[in-house]
Amino acid sequence: MKNNIAILGCGNLGIAIAKGLHKSGFIEDKHLLLTRRDLSSLRPLENERIKITKDNKKAVQAAGYVILGIQPAQLDKLLEEIKDVLDPEQHTIISLLTAVRIEELERKIGKDFAIIRAMPNTAIAVLQSMTCIAYNQHAAKKIEEVTALFDCLGQSMLIEERLMQAATVVCASGIAFWMRFIRATTQGGVQLGFDAEDAQKIAVQACLGAASLLAEKETHPESEIDKVTTPQGCTIAGLNEMEHHGLSSALIKGLTTSFSRINDMR
Repeated sequence: MKNNIAILGCGNLGIAIAKGLHKSGFIEDKHLLLTRRDLSSLRPLENERIKITKDNKKAVQAAGYVILGIQPAQLDKLLEEIKDVLDPEQHTIISLLTAVRIEELERKIGKDFAIIRAMPNTAIAVLQSMTCIAYNQHAAKKIEEVTALFDCLGQSMLIEERLMQAATVVCASGIAFWMRFIRATTQGGVQLGFDAEDAQKIAVQACLGAASLLAEKETHPESEIDKVTTPQGCTIAGLNEMEHHGLSSALIKGLTTSFSRINDMR
């Protein structure tokens, strides 16, 4: 039971985590318990290792790790529902809640609990998430296990909690930003003559290739750009036109605007 994992309020991110844990083989020797008021979207995930239920208390009682996948506005109601079965000796709390600090969770749950904040992204479903993690002192003995969990789903990074808002923007919202860039590249490809399906396939693979180069070679983006640009060539002409229309500044402004919004949510 202590190794079982409950995901309470299993929305899009919770479902992505469940799919990733199943795909990675992480739950071969444990159970995953998923809760949601409407179980219809969870039924395709149900198997001998993944159980679904509307009963949050039942899920918590059967688990050692409790992942909070709800919206912040739902936190108080959920905690009121499960407070009688929460046990600091049994449960490690992993919060996915945006803008809810560990200090606030300690006030609501109890200062004796091991509490961890994690900010993954939906690429967790295909084992390619970047997950940023912060934790309180009671979670120090658990952090290696929790890091191992998220490492099965991509990569993880321990950060100071003060950076969690920025991590939400760059890591979680970043998926949407990159999707929009790929979509724009696809549209450009269609304008240049490709059909939409081929254009998207090329755009996705080019994006994957660019990211893989940086990840594997650990080089700076500009050094890889230099290898593609030639004097008076088409690449530099395109880059300069994009920058003329504010590509980099628009992206940075988008990130800072998202950051401002998330801080307003606190």
